Amino acid sequence: MSRATAGEPAVGGLRAAYGRVLEWLVGTLMVVLFLEVTIGVVFRTLGDPLVWYDEVASVLLAWLTFYGSALASAKRAHIGCPEVIELMRPSLRRGFNVLAQLLVIGFFALLGWIGASILPIIAGDTMVSLPDVPMGLVQSVIPISATLIVIAELMHLFDVLRGTAHGPEPAPEQGTR
Repeated sequence: MSRATAGEPAVGGLRAAYGRVLEWLVGTLMVVLFLEVTIGVVFRTLGDPLVWYDEVASVLLAWLTFYGSALASAKRAHIGCPEVIELMRPSLRRGFNVLAQLLVIGFFALLGWIGASILPIIAGDTMVSLPDVPMGLVQSVIPISATLIVIAELMHLFDVLRGTAHGPEPAPEQGTR
């Protein structure tokens, strides 16, 4: 058994565990957002609206978007044009995939670095409706999710370089009997 094959189950297990953690995080955020909006609607209907409802809902939606992007990256579920890539010669296809991965990794590394560098600047700011919640906590989603995306993209780059990269799973055909 070669070294590359021996490590494959470990890499696959790590990738699967990483995806499950992100699924749990995104699922939890969806449930929390649902509960928060439901509670907000109930209180507003009763004539006693919560002052923090709108701001917290906005933050939760932003977090869901950023962490959902990390999950999409881990599952290779981003919008793309695989048909165009498939038209390329195999030698060009691999080089293009490596270049694309490096550009994506570079972009999110830069986003994470800038996001982290802004946190000290807003260290004294707080949410308007919840003054005990620091904006650094709210905005930490940017460097954290960027790091999570870089990790997912590095795993895919590893697959591209090894020649074992696969795109998203094809959708099941409709109407077949």
